[in-house]
Amino acid sequence: MAERDYYEILGVSRTATQIEIKKAYRKLAMKHHPDQNPDDPKAEERFKEIGEAYEVISDEDKRAAYDRFGHDAFKNGGGGGGRGGFHDPMDIFSQVFGGGGGGSMFDDLFGGGRRRDPSGKKRGSDLRYDLEISLEEAAEGVEKELEIEKYATCGTCSGSGSKSGGGGAKTCSTCGGRGVVGQQRGIFIQQATCPECRGAGQVIADPCGDCGGDGRRQKPERVKIRIPAGVDDGTRLRSTGKGDAGLRGGPAGDLYVFLHLREHDVFQREADDLYCEVPLPFSTAALGGELEVPTLTGSATMKIPAGTQGGTTFRLRDRGMPTINGRGKGDLHVEVQVEVPTRLTPEQKEKLQAFTESIGEKNSPMHESFLERAKRFFDL
Repeated sequence: MAERDYYEILGVSRTATQIEIKKAYRKLAMKHHPDQNPDDPKAEERFKEIGEAYEVISDEDKRAAYDRFGHDAFKNGGGGGGRGGFHDPMDIFSQVFGGGGGGSMFDDLFGGGRRRDPSGKKRGSDLRYDLEISLEEAAEGVEKELEIEKYATCGTCSGSGSKSGGGGAKTCSTCGGRGVVGQQRGIFIQQATCPECRGAGQVIADPCGDCGGDGRRQKPERVKIRIPAGVDDGTRLRSTGKGDAGLRGGPAGDLYVFLHLREHDVFQREADDLYCEVPLPFSTAALGGELEVPTLTGSATMKIPAGTQGGTTFRLRDRGMPTINGRGKGDLHVEVQVEVPTRLTPEQKEKLQAFTESIGEKNSPMHESFLERAKRFFDL
């Protein structure tokens, strides 16, 4: 094998830390492992080269010797054992990925070495519930009672899973107490929850006849939840301990309620502000007056200046949604749309025509402005 620079092999600088060196080795060793490259005859040689480089510069003493003398420092068996003065690259790989604790070399990668409660207790799953509410309910706050299907503590064995109530738990022989079983494929391992103990790592010697040793049973349950004023679409509420009961007396999971606001017939919401469109009689738009507009809590009277144009938006302060922290409210934005009469009698048409002729174009600011712009356009 050509004597390449060990730092170059691992792709690190000469000032690299041990963490950087180990990280580089892990990446390269996984990439060039022979089991990952069965059709590449050079993979084993590259894997060996990577292992030798890591063995040297991951050891402070060997690294210091290499930095001073280069490859000459490890000739004539100076590498510390194994073939050509170096350890078997598979041993190095196993040590790096195995964590040095005597377990499988895949424990660190796949969680196989997780410690479990010796009693077999296991936390229950969190649950999700999607709830639709009205805009009015979101504005005022409301209490809802939900009916959910969940695992609840078994009343017969009080959650112990044991017929005698004394526990009677023993280590699962299928998974050896780990709660998972796996099948190794090359350098990888596929893991799944143990089918015998269902991930608890323990089995009950005298299982309860009603829950089969789980300590819980699935049944419908009613849960009350308080929805605070000001919530918005997508708000998530958590009810602690209202999820699935834990396995064999383990702590319960949580219930997460996701809120969805129904579309409102009148209002659109943006953050804490509300928006709506309201029809404005032609006479009120021209002469001015008062207009009654809807709000979430009833109606409000709004003053309309004379000559108000269609599309004008008025703001009513503090008539929007309450803030979620209870500090103030948003505003209500009312856009008025001038109503144009569609059914006129001959007499009304005659009077309207006379009215139009009497006011002329100077009393039509929008029309006058448009004519000015049009004139400049055509003069270009």
